[in-house]
Amino acid sequence: MAKRYIAFFLALILLASSFTACTQNNDTQVETTAETTTAKPTDDTSFKLSYTQGDSLDPFEAKTQNNQILSDLVFESLFDLDENYEPVTNIAIGYKFTDSKTLSVTIDPQIKFSDGSSLDSDDVVYSFNAAKDSPTYGNSLEYISSASASGNTVTFYLSHENPYAVNLLTFPIASIYDDDDGYPVGSGRYKYSSTDDGKTVLTAVESDGFDPYITTVNLVNVASADSIDNAVNIGNISYAFRDLSSSVSKRMSCAKKLVNMNNLVFIGINSMSGVTANAQIRRAISLAVDRSVIADSAYSGYATVASSPFNPSSSLAQNINIFSDTADANSAKQAVAQSGYEDDEFEITILVNKNNNRTAAATLIKSQLEAVGFTVEIETEESDEYKRRIKNIEFDIYIGEVKLSNDMSLYSFFDDDDGGVRYGIDNDSLTCDELYSDYLAGDEELGKFILAFNEEMPFIPLVYKKGMICYTKAMNGDMQGYYGNFFSNIETWNFD
Repeated sequence: MAKRYIAFFLALILLASSFTACTQNNDTQVETTAETTTAKPTDDTSFKLSYTQGDSLDPFEAKTQNNQILSDLVFESLFDLDENYEPVTNIAIGYKFTDSKTLSVTIDPQIKFSDGSSLDSDDVVYSFNAAKDSPTYGNSLEYISSASASGNTVTFYLSHENPYAVNLLTFPIASIYDDDDGYPVGSGRYKYSSTDDGKTVLTAVESDGFDPYITTVNLVNVASADSIDNAVNIGNISYAFRDLSSSVSKRMSCAKKLVNMNNLVFIGINSMSGVTANAQIRRAISLAVDRSVIADSAYSGYATVASSPFNPSSSLAQNINIFSDTADANSAKQAVAQSGYEDDEFEITILVNKNNNRTAAATLIKSQLEAVGFTVEIETEESDEYKRRIKNIEFDIYIGEVKLSNDMSLYSFFDDDDGGVRYGIDNDSLTCDELYSDYLAGDEELGKFILAFNEEMPFIPLVYKKGMICYTKAMNGDMQGYYGNFFSNIETWNFD
């Protein structure tokens, strides 16, 4: 009996010990879990962008590239464009053409501005009107005459048929009202704020879909282009976009990423008088040009050869290849022979302004044209005189550059009244301008316009320029930004 009692008590002791062990193990597990659960790290000091303190932060009033790029973080648009210039819904959730000149866009009723107020169709119409009057967006919206609001729908009225008009709806959408501190309000990932010491910064907007490491973007007043280059090189600012309008690339020692732009460098031609009024001569000039040399040498590789009038990055340019990368001297000489001109009549001048890249391009083109029998002289002018001569058609050919709108419109060349680079193009005697309008209206195939363009050569596309995203080497993350969407994956960027 005593053994039974002893055994019974031993069993109780063992049972109690097992409960104690379980409790201790569970406590240990809870404590371990608590110790390993940590908040996601954030940074509100390291990331810095340049801005121009003397310029407006309003996206429709800002004149500097500095402040325009900030808008990409603060404001969203109806549509974004991907790297192939295809529209992607953003504030808009869909669109349709109700007729050939009327575009109806439906906006997401759930989207709010960073101050918590609702974003509605009246804000979109307000933003459209402000953008249309702005120096940054006005040119691209020239052929959208007006907009009206009704419920969650905004209707845009086009001045001519344009099946790609949705690509123009990338302007910022801002609230009609500023916030309590006087800052413009958007629906973007960050908002303008003031620090306790009165400095302007961007702070991340709390959102279920946006959880960045960089919670504050600090703004540094750096106005001049040269100072921006130096600041990003030494890390005083973390990121900058450079359009390579001068020899920027040679000065940059930071991390870099090239981005495609819609800036077309072209040869403008006087088709109204002189030897260049002959279509065969214009074709000969195009055939004699080595576009790959211009891209690699004159633009130091920061350009893409134009294989057609359209940006080679765009889906519109796919399978259109009317210009060779390299010169075709034999075909150029044949076109010259078919022109009917005598050898001593092939004298032309190249007008160029004092721009390093275009001056270098003019020098290369002079050599390339001389190789097929032309006598060529370069005339270099200051900017104002260069523009005056172009407007008065005092040139044979000139080296020009135009920023085309996101719909790839060529009306800059073909609009006799308002086209910014229409000078020298004799649309009365050419057919490609009408064929282009007929194509947009759906009355002609694109191929027919391309064939006419190649025969008539109203202007000669050379290259599309590239820009450069520069960022400090201290920053980590896969840099996926591109032109028009510079901070596309900022939520993945971080610092060591």
